[in-house]
Amino acid sequence: MDQKYSVEVPDLGIKISTGSIAKQANGAVVISKGETNLLVTTTAAGALKDGQDFFPLTVDYRETFSAAGRFPGGYFKREGRPSEKEILTSRLCDRPLRPLFPKGFMNEVQVIGLLLSADMVNDPDILMVNGASAALLCSDIPWNGPVGCVRLGDIDGKFVVNPTHEQMLDSVLDLIYVGNEREMMMIEGSAEQYPEDKFFEALQFAHSEIQKIISAQKELAKLVNKQKREFPLIVVEPSILEMCSEYVGGRLLEAVFQDNKLKRQADVDAIMNETAEFVKGKLGEENFDMAQIKMAFEVLQEKVYRENILDNGKRCDGRGIKDLRPISCSTNVLPRVHGSAIFTRGETQALVLTTLGTSRDYQELDGLTGGTKQKSFILHYNFPPYSVGETGRFGTPGRREIGHGNLAERSLLPVLPSEDEFPYAIRLVSEIMESNGSTSMASVCGGCLSLMDAGVPIQTPVAGISCGLVTRFDPDGKLQKHVVLTDIIGAEDHFGDMDFKICGTKNGITGFQLDLKIQGLPFDIVKEAIDRNRETRMKILDIMHETIAAPNADLKECAPRIKVMQVDPEKIGMIIGPGGKNIRRMTEVSGAQIDIDDDNPGRVLIYATSAASMKRAVDEIELVIGEIEVGKTYRGIVRSIKEFGAFVECMPGKEGLVHISELADFRVNKTEDVCKLGDEILVKCIGIDDKGRVKLSRRAALCEQQGIPYEPKGK
Repeated sequence: MDQKYSVEVPDLGIKISTGSIAKQANGAVVISKGETNLLVTTTAAGALKDGQDFFPLTVDYRETFSAAGRFPGGYFKREGRPSEKEILTSRLCDRPLRPLFPKGFMNEVQVIGLLLSADMVNDPDILMVNGASAALLCSDIPWNGPVGCVRLGDIDGKFVVNPTHEQMLDSVLDLIYVGNEREMMMIEGSAEQYPEDKFFEALQFAHSEIQKIISAQKELAKLVNKQKREFPLIVVEPSILEMCSEYVGGRLLEAVFQDNKLKRQADVDAIMNETAEFVKGKLGEENFDMAQIKMAFEVLQEKVYRENILDNGKRCDGRGIKDLRPISCSTNVLPRVHGSAIFTRGETQALVLTTLGTSRDYQELDGLTGGTKQKSFILHYNFPPYSVGETGRFGTPGRREIGHGNLAERSLLPVLPSEDEFPYAIRLVSEIMESNGSTSMASVCGGCLSLMDAGVPIQTPVAGISCGLVTRFDPDGKLQKHVVLTDIIGAEDHFGDMDFKICGTKNGITGFQLDLKIQGLPFDIVKEAIDRNRETRMKILDIMHETIAAPNADLKECAPRIKVMQVDPEKIGMIIGPGGKNIRRMTEVSGAQIDIDDDNPGRVLIYATSAASMKRAVDEIELVIGEIEVGKTYRGIVRSIKEFGAFVECMPGKEGLVHISELADFRVNKTEDVCKLGDEILVKCIGIDDKGRVKLSRRAALCEQQGIPYEPKGK
């Protein structure tokens, strides 16, 4: 797509261009890699809405089926609500952009990414972040970018930048890295129990690679040469802040420093309302603005939290800088479910339930941009309003719930058994019972306990924890002091600078996510946070081990049972039958689910809810694929009547001849005197000749039943 201005990123195959389409947006670029093309636009509202007291930034990434040359499914043949992939990509882009807007900038900003073409090889999520950065940089919207983004894989011990979907299948690391020219801004991804020192090395390598993308964006912005507009910054008026500070005095310190979240919030709100009445009395009704009071209290609370941590090492709930909140764990907490656990850390609590299913329960993925087509492990995270003592919308999960669930899911996935070893679909549901910081990490810990309670043979336990950060900068923007916090609560997340979540085992990292409120994280603090996280994770794993040391040896009584049968691939057609007739009949008579593994020739999976159901299904399959054996007795059906005897079907599709002399222990004149077409009779195989013809005997079967010796005719 030809555009007015264009730059290329050396070695990475990325092209960024602008100037010819979507020209009424504040900024718009087309970014491409291979034949994947993405349009990213950014627009800012010219005025604030009445009563607006927050920065409304929205980032939306959308995939159109036309990009892959396909029709959407469904009746309307139109794209519907965003997929999980689209939501996760939108969140991925939002997080590094947000802290780079000027403080006090409140005008609504919207960033929209539209997938124009997809080559099914290169993932557009990396392009979305780089395209958004380039669009903002080339626009007239104030923003302190640019940032660069790469995906980093580790294949056979070598780092690979922006690997394809196929290459990622061989990678033990999936790192999405975003940074600016100097420091790290955001990371997200998963790994196969990756060592911490190697992980830190990967971060440094990725940071060096993004510099090429940042340089290209700056070159493009120089070509466009668009001047930044002046927007009003909304901050608290110094006179209002001073008035509130003098009136509150030391009472805010007393309200903040207590270990009960709801009591803390209530006491702060009471002081704020009292202060508002005081300020209103001073200024008069016509000059009073409640939004100014709220902003003032944000500033005052931030000062109380941060200064006490930085100067006194004092946290509001009384803990030390490195202290974990009290942790308690329990498993097998509910009847009937396949696995259950409660994980509680301070005022954060997750109830996690495990459900085991069959291959029919696998989640099908649309796969518009390539990659996996289905997944057998799903983790859903629910955050009801009662978990924070509030009322609110309850039902359909929002972006936050989907993002937290995905983080927990990818952190547990690396330790799950292979589908060959444990061929179940697995669903975890994390119901947040109480929230005060890092519920996603509670979901990881509770999810691991629930899997072990369900009898899922995980490789080794996984735990997760979040580290926070409080910093102090001098007037020139140079970092003067910092404190890394272990196990942050909600207020420390809100008033702090970082939320760095890392999950892993005793062997290494399995999942990670970093969010910042400052404009970059120095690598020495990154290393300190990684080390602190590992140290804390070991303590949590020890506590979890005291609750349940290893996965239960047996599944719960109510869980489905599974048996894997390996049969001759040439006999699979016999199990299925014409038009699926045989497999439907076996499913109906046994009550079990019988699946044919298309990816593994000859592999048959049987799922049943009882031992009797399982036995009947196995017997039915063995009947279909088995051969008639000499000396075995069968209950067969008469399929053909002849003068010389009857042909009896002993097994589906397999029959033999009962000679008229073997129909009874007396002389039989006519075959019909003993059996008729369709009769069910007991027969025994007494021989198979060189041509494979089966000889059956009703007389031998009756003798066996009565305990009488059988003598073949003619002896």
